[in-house]
Amino acid sequence: MSDKKITTDSGIEIKQLYNEPVPMTEKPGEFPFTRGVHAAMYRDRLWTMRQYAGFSTAEESNKRYHYLLSQGVSGLSVAFDLPTQIGYDSDHAMSEGEVGKVGVAIDSLEDMEILFKDIKLQDISTSMTINATGFILLSLYIALAKKQGADIKKISGTIQNDILKEYAARGTYIYPPEPSMRIITDIFEYCSKEVPKWNTISISGYHIREAGATAVQELAFTLANGKAYLQAAIQKGLDINVFAQRLSFFFNAHNNLFEEVAKFRAARRMWAHITKSLGATDPKAQMLRFHTQTGGSTLTAQQPKNNIVRVSLQALSAVLGGTQSLHTNGYDEALSLPTEEAATIALRTQQIIAFESGATDTVDPLAGSFYVEQLTNDVEAAAWKLIEKIDVMGGAVKAVEQGFIQEEIARSAYKYNNEIEDGTKIIVGVNKFTTKEAEETPVFKIDDSIRTVQTEKLKALRAKRDAVKAAACLEAIRQKAMSAENLMPAVIEAVENLCTLGEIADTLRSVWGEYKG
Repeated sequence: MSDKKITTDSGIEIKQLYNEPVPMTEKPGEFPFTRGVHAAMYRDRLWTMRQYAGFSTAEESNKRYHYLLSQGVSGLSVAFDLPTQIGYDSDHAMSEGEVGKVGVAIDSLEDMEILFKDIKLQDISTSMTINATGFILLSLYIALAKKQGADIKKISGTIQNDILKEYAARGTYIYPPEPSMRIITDIFEYCSKEVPKWNTISISGYHIREAGATAVQELAFTLANGKAYLQAAIQKGLDINVFAQRLSFFFNAHNNLFEEVAKFRAARRMWAHITKSLGATDPKAQMLRFHTQTGGSTLTAQQPKNNIVRVSLQALSAVLGGTQSLHTNGYDEALSLPTEEAATIALRTQQIIAFESGATDTVDPLAGSFYVEQLTNDVEAAAWKLIEKIDVMGGAVKAVEQGFIQEEIARSAYKYNNEIEDGTKIIVGVNKFTTKEAEETPVFKIDDSIRTVQTEKLKALRAKRDAVKAAACLEAIRQKAMSAENLMPAVIEAVENLCTLGEIADTLRSVWGEYKG
């Protein structure tokens, strides 16, 4: 028998053979939901197929959305540019060089109208990857839905709205942790009453993993953040059995197929116990529902078509792990935003898994595998150890403030990069099986003139709006920020009166300041 030591990406040792059965008593759709949140899973309904898209102006992104809808996506997923993410209008000095680059530029309700032109918001589900300004984008979405004549109690979708992982891993925060958490609980409260089908937060492990975390760290830090959001909402007096039903998660899918499946299965089980321990009794409040995106950091600029295979394996792990929603990356995303061809191949990858692979024919198809069941237990046990450390520190907010989570991620990222450099970790086409010839791949380019276009739009908007009314709306937001009143109604009224995203963000900066890290 080989005595070679092999581990998963998280360092969990893998035995050569697993031949001891793990007792299986639970059924899919039953607490603690290890085997899935629905009894029949994909036999009844496939996951939502999303393609994350957004670039340039609202006009250009709208064209891509119509193309994706025509090709069979069942939900939209919006990417915003960096100025939009950190609360600057396109004409702000800090926006120079970034407008429309990594997502679409949205400054006002007029941009939102163009973004969703000829798309009925009541008829689709929209996911928006937005955090520090998530409350403003949600307000714009609600204002547009009302303008379209939609019943806002029927609109559905998700805002990411997970600020804790921004402090730990991604960096697109604006305000200090305390007021940021206040905004999030204001959204929970408002949506539970006014927009009950909206998922008010997508607690994101994706960016934690992209920053260099292992699968176990992604799981532990994400659930610790989720626990902090639960506790903040409970302290505000909200009913966990109500608001927890609208919480969703966002996980990464990397290349280690079996560890990823085990991570997803363990996540459901752990979240069920966390919510139950905090008072949730409704099964829908105990369920972990999640969106998955294939691993952007696993894509290589070298031999980029290899990425098609990587994305296929990662997408399969998400399906075998029971995801509710999935985005597959374009093979060219290590080089640029995806071309239309790359986006189509990515979507077809999902469709082939759904309709040709047989992976959807039964619930939890890897259940009962000695290896997968043991690995699920091992991943869970390792994640609980990290969560226990965070609890001792006083929770996720304190762990971030003390730098614990950041240091753990940095250590893992350093180790992983060293393993690639010394050849311990093989990356096909990068440190093994390389070729001398460079592969020519068409790239998607963004025109720098977009900032000029957006600036002219803003100039025209400010000239035609009721300036007195807009100023009054911003003052109302300032007053609400200094009180304990819910911010959302004031922000919705402000965007309806053509206040811009940057103006609203700056109003709150004047009250709360900015977090400097």
